[in-house]
Amino acid sequence: MNQSVKKALGLLDLFTEDRPEITLKDIAELSGIPKPTVYRLLTTLETCGFLYKIKDNEHDSRFRLGLKLLELGQMVSNQLELREISLPYMEQLAREINEVVHLVVIHQNKATYIEKVDSTRALRLYTRVGKSLPLYIGSGPKMLLAHLEKNQQKEILYDPSFKTFIQKQNRSVQDFHLELDNIRRTGYAYSIGEQDADTTGISFPIHNHHGRVIAALAVSGLSSHFEGENLEDLKRKTKLITVKVSNQLGYQKEG
Repeated sequence: MNQSVKKALGLLDLFTEDRPEITLKDIAELSGIPKPTVYRLLTTLETCGFLYKIKDNEHDSRFRLGLKLLELGQMVSNQLELREISLPYMEQLAREINEVVHLVVIHQNKATYIEKVDSTRALRLYTRVGKSLPLYIGSGPKMLLAHLEKNQQKEILYDPSFKTFIQKQNRSVQDFHLELDNIRRTGYAYSIGEQDADTTGISFPIHNHHGRVIAALAVSGLSSHFEGENLEDLKRKTKLITVKVSNQLGYQKEG
């Protein structure tokens, strides 16, 4: 680990409920790090929003934990709540359709799988919790990409790896944008063979209490299982589960 990063994170550990504010002098003494080095680390943490500086006098300053930590903590809390609420419904869906069910969110401009329920079929897909993929590969990632702001979409779709992916599919960028429009219009995303050969995935959105799409519930399996009436049944049951999860998160669709 980078030693400067390790030292900076160590300074954050000095703050406790009983010690919410600490002076620069005390931080140096508690950490055992030279004062000039502590000042440099604290300045970096303040610039990034992890600390807030309160100027006492010209000789010393007090520091408090910054709002960036609250923001990050809220993100972790939301994901834990999302997983906790979603898992029983995912297990119910997996029992009903006997296909793999994934919960997918955006993390650092990629699609990350934060929960998974396997099927009982002998042939299973290679996926794991924590796996990340580009937002343009697979039904779950594409569902999330379709609901990003246009400027965020452009940032992701300007990446050279996206153009390589599109070329391998013998598609145009315009075709892909039309697909994103269709996802928003129909309310679900669809993929065939994008992650694994001979596999199909369908995804529906999960909304939070603000109505924002915060996750995708993706169902995946052999393409032969995703045809005709069975496909319509899979879509109906998956959509119903995402509505239940969204409602548990406080989402109420207008009208």
